[in-house]
Amino acid sequence: MTATLERPTDPRPAGDRLDRLPPTDHMTARTGLEKLATYPFVVLTWVGDDGFPVSVASEARVDAEGGSVSFDPPGGLAVPTDRDVSVTGSHIRPQPGYGYDERRHVTVWGRVTTSHDGELTLAGASAWGWDEAEVPFFEYSERNVARARTYFDALSAERGTPVRPKLSFGFLTLRATRLPFLSATVIPTVLGVLVAAVAAPVDLWLALITVVGGSLVHLGLNVANDVFDTTQGADELNVTPTQYSGGSRVIQYGLVSIRRMALISAAFYAGAVAIGLYLLATVPSAALLVIGVAGIVVSIGYTAPPLKLVYRGLGEIAVAAGFGPLMVLGAYVVQTGGTLAWEPFVASVPVAILVALILYANEIPDRRSDAKAGKRTLPVRWSKEAVIHWYGASVVAAFGIVPVGIVLGILPWPTIIALAGIPLARKVYRGLWQTYDQPYVLMGYLGTNVRLHMTVGALLIVAYLAVVAVGALVADVPMYLSLLGG
Repeated sequence: MTATLERPTDPRPAGDRLDRLPPTDHMTARTGLEKLATYPFVVLTWVGDDGFPVSVASEARVDAEGGSVSFDPPGGLAVPTDRDVSVTGSHIRPQPGYGYDERRHVTVWGRVTTSHDGELTLAGASAWGWDEAEVPFFEYSERNVARARTYFDALSAERGTPVRPKLSFGFLTLRATRLPFLSATVIPTVLGVLVAAVAAPVDLWLALITVVGGSLVHLGLNVANDVFDTTQGADELNVTPTQYSGGSRVIQYGLVSIRRMALISAAFYAGAVAIGLYLLATVPSAALLVIGVAGIVVSIGYTAPPLKLVYRGLGEIAVAAGFGPLMVLGAYVVQTGGTLAWEPFVASVPVAILVALILYANEIPDRRSDAKAGKRTLPVRWSKEAVIHWYGASVVAAFGIVPVGIVLGILPWPTIIALAGIPLARKVYRGLWQTYDQPYVLMGYLGTNVRLHMTVGALLIVAYLAVVAVGALVADVPMYLSLLGG
């Protein structure tokens, strides 16, 4: 079965139609002809009298300065002179193992005239095309999202029933909630529980409930970000989203409505509040109440008016506080019955800084669209040099707090293993210099930046597990000695 797409008719002159096309498609007829001249063969296409498209290969002679392209009459076919005809040149190179590259094409539209010797000449009126060397494939696709939505809307109206793109429930859930990023919640909450476990046994049920509550806040935040970034125009203007930046895109792709996303976010927050109230009832504590309220306010105010913290360049501070001290101290307070201490706070600082650097680096490919939407993030405000130097200084601070904490007697000495994450930080730092203006190449380093946070967090957790295990063994020594003596 084959499907054909027909270029929509428009009563306006050809030149007036270009304002409807995405920026990557814009080109004058002359530019289109210049590009067409680089192809040895072209394809002529027109709509036949029966309403079906007709295509035929031909060898063209392009006169870009004269604004025309000439070709010999195709055998057995009459090229119409009373309607638009298109001439298309294209190229693609197969790459065994992963797909294709060097993708490019150009189409020139116009009317055809016939000379006395039978030669056909098309006068270029409009042109359209794409070259992967000029605009990456993913950016080109994003620039055409608005057109795709228009197509689905028109198809829905024609059929009288909604026609929308679909994704399996599992993948849609992963994408809409950005579930894989929950490591940013699990790491600090588990760390807080283990810091408390150094001094007293862990209540596993409360620990589990704490992790679930924090995860619900995080998921509510992820979904709310999509809602507010869409309503404020940031995600609509973003044509270079990556796996780590630009939002989930489920609203932009028509996979989930903005209303449904708002309801999903509200449900996550409602669940988080319910768990918070349960924890307060189980562990009555003013400190826990303050931490819980602060966490919800920072989470919602991250993108939501009137705070819009990330739009004011305060996103990194909000993320550092929410996924650092608030979560670590919150988990610690639940386990200790309301007690606050310096150790969980200091232990949370490396995790807080590194999770803030995830956001910070992820804002780099979004900086142009963010600037257009009035989202004044730090990469929007600062130069490339300032952004990268601040990343380096922040990494030094994150790793420097560990030995300082050990020397001051606040952190246990096994936490020194967190410094094993330094090579990952150096890799990201170098990658920022090399790929700052290349979103899709930078994406690999953004992934490494996420792994940096996970690695350091996991190493701190391992360190505290070792401390707890050794503490348990030491506590059992008197019992064993008494048994031996008896």
